[in-house]
Order: sequence, then structure tokens, then C-alpha cells
Amino acid sequence: MSAAHANTAKSAMYLLTSLFFTWGFITVINNTLLPHLRSVFELNYTQTTLIESVWFIAYFFASIPSARLIERVGYKKSLVIGLVIMAAGALMMIPAAHLPSYPVTLLALFVIACGITLLQVAANPYVAVVGPASSASARLNLVQAFNSLGTMLAPLFGGYLILGRSSSGTTSADHVLTQAERLADARAVELPYLIVAGVLVILAVVIARFPLPEIGASTNREAAKAARKNHSLWKHRNLVFGIPAIFIYLIAEIGVANLFINFVSQPDIGNVTHEKASHYLMLLWGGMMVGRFAGSVLMRKFTAESVLAGCSIAAALVMLVATYSGGSLAMWALISVGLFHSVMFPTIFTLGIKGLGPLTEEGSGLMIMAIAGGALVVVQGMLADHFGLQQSFLLTVACELYILFYALWGAKPTNAFPEEAASDPK
Repeated sequence: MSAAHANTAKSAMYLLTSLFFTWGFITVINNTLLPHLRSVFELNYTQTTLIESVWFIAYFFASIPSARLIERVGYKKSLVIGLVIMAAGALMMIPAAHLPSYPVTLLALFVIACGITLLQVAANPYVAVVGPASSASARLNLVQAFNSLGTMLAPLFGGYLILGRSSSGTTSADHVLTQAERLADARAVELPYLIVAGVLVILAVVIARFPLPEIGASTNREAAKAARKNHSLWKHRNLVFGIPAIFIYLIAEIGVANLFINFVSQPDIGNVTHEKASHYLMLLWGGMMVGRFAGSVLMRKFTAESVLAGCSIAAALVMLVATYSGGSLAMWALISVGLFHSVMFPTIFTLGIKGLGPLTEEGSGLMIMAIAGGALVVVQGMLADHFGLQQSFLLTVACELYILFYALWGAKPTNAFPEEAASDPK
């Protein structure tokens, strides 16, 4: 790699790191928004988790159009468009709060998520292929650590500007809001989302003016077209089992995060207000950040599959503790799962596209589409309504077991292209 090429790749990585931080921050604001909206609209757990389901449904519908947009207008313009779409969705939260309207809130969050999908479709595959295949998992874990920095700071932002300025966030969990309190609380989201929209617009302007070269040009796709023609994605076991692995992992991660504040604020668990529970949520996401930095180091000494297997076992164990214990033990067990979830998404992603050669682009698109698995968090909401919030975490345990299966067997490549297989020391 020439010095000029190396400098270009380094500049691109710095820029992408800022985007990973931004979409992590905005995604986790939802974790403080959900208990707030549950009180404002008097929602049950099924209706509450449906809000996050709508968010992840956007990944299913927007992934393929996003890939086509990137092919049509290029990488840099797509990043700008994605940020503008996110800003538009954030501004839609203001009329949604004024009405207030549950359907308009769902629509606004769907629009924001479509913008984030566009960013993800471009950024994750780029980070995975920008360097040697053997260090792809370590590299993606490193930039995902900055995504986790955003997710760690978001609960402070949402806790202070949403929960800290509303009756639902500063009173006990069993307090029933009056109509006047609900209307006042609904408008507490206006300022934070106005700030978010402003930051997104500024970032879009910065990227538009940044001398970033185009990545993944159409000429490269044309050159690989003949190579793709005679090969099938479905002959690659690591991808076939990796797509459901991403799908299932998102159910686990999003289910824990979305129900965390409601769980911790229960009298027999943490017995705190929603606002204070959001501070503990920061520790959950902080564990994700620490785990990704640690994972980036560990994967230079151990195989990605080994690290993934160990984390899935540990995650299953702490979720069983959270399900069958009580008080502070259950609370800290749930907090600790963030540490073990940390490496799962970036590691599954890079293992899933390993050895795909000219099929990497298509395989990456399918892996990103699988993020729609977060939409099935509504299933956990249903379980919480019917069997209890604590018992619903058994669904998370089942998800961890599939990740273990993937690490031990499903991630082993079949029909890997020779050039990538040769570059991998294993």
C-alpha cells in the first residue's frame, strides 16, 4: 500500500469513526425515550417495544434502496443524504410532541432509522475490507468501540433533557400521570431532538466539504461482475448462518436495552426513578465500549471465533442470573451483559463476509439487512406482558445459545475464495 493510499484510508477511517459515534448516540436516545413515551401514551410493553420495532423495520426496507443509492450517487453524497434524512426525522419529532401523536412519533423514528441504515450499509463493509482480511474483526471492533462511546453518553443526554425534565422521569415508577402532566411531558422531547437535528446538519455540511475520495466505485463492481456470475452466496456457510446470527443478536441487544430502565426502576430490583435508571443504562453501554476495545486487542492473540464463543457463554450465564435473582444482583447482572455483547455484532459481521471475494458487497448488504432482527423486540414485549418482565429475558438466553452455535460451527467458511483464504493465517 502506497503512502498516499495509506493516508487516504486513514482520513476515511477518522471520518467513519465520527459517524459510528453519531448513529450510536442517536440510536440509544431511544432507550430513554421509550419509558418516557410509555408514560405519555399509557402504553403496555408490547406497544412500547413496537416503537423500537418500527426503528429496525427501517433496516429491512431501506437496505437495498440504500445500496442502490450508493451505486448511483457515490459514497460521499450518500453519507450527506443519510445525515439530512436523519435531521428531517429528528425535526419531525417536534410536531409529534406538539400534537402529541403516537403514530407521528413512529413515523419520525422510522425516517431517522432510514438515514442511519444508509450510513451503515456503506460504513460497515468499508471498514471490514479497507485493510487485511485477517484483522478485519479487530478493526471493526475498534471503530465500533467509538459507536459504543456514543451509546454510553446518550443516556446522560436523554436522562437529563428528556427524563429529567418530565414528570414521568422524576416520580416513582408507579405514579400515574394526569392529562396535564402527559401533555407537558410530551413536549420534553422538543429541545433534545432540535439539538440532534442541528448537529446532524452541521456534520452533513462538514462531510460535503471534506475531500474524501469515492469508495467502492462502479468500475470495481463492473470488474467483479463476471466473477460473481458463476458463484452463489448460499454456498458460503459462514454467510448462510451469519445472517440469522446478526438477526438473532439484535433481538438480544435491543431487548435488553429497551426494557432496561423499566426493569431497573422496579421496586424489587433497583427501586429508582426512570431518570436515575438511565444513569445505570450508561454503564451497560459503557461495558459495550470497554468490551470492544478489549476485543480489538484479544483478537490479535486469539481467533475471533474463540472470543465470540466465550462471550456468548458469559452472556447467557449473566442473563440467567438477571432472570432468576432479584435486587441489586439482578440489576448488575443485566448491566454486565453489555460487556459480553460488545464484540458480537462486529465479529459476526466480519466472520459472515469472510472469504466471499467478489461476493463481499452482496453479502454485506444481506448482513446489514439482518439488523432488522431488532424489530422482533416486540416479541419480548409480548412475553413481558404475558409472563412478566423478568421472565422475558429467557428469550435473550436463547439468542446467546445460537451465537455460541455460530461461533463453534456456523462461522467456519466453506468455498472461501483462494485470495482471501491465503491472506488469512488460519
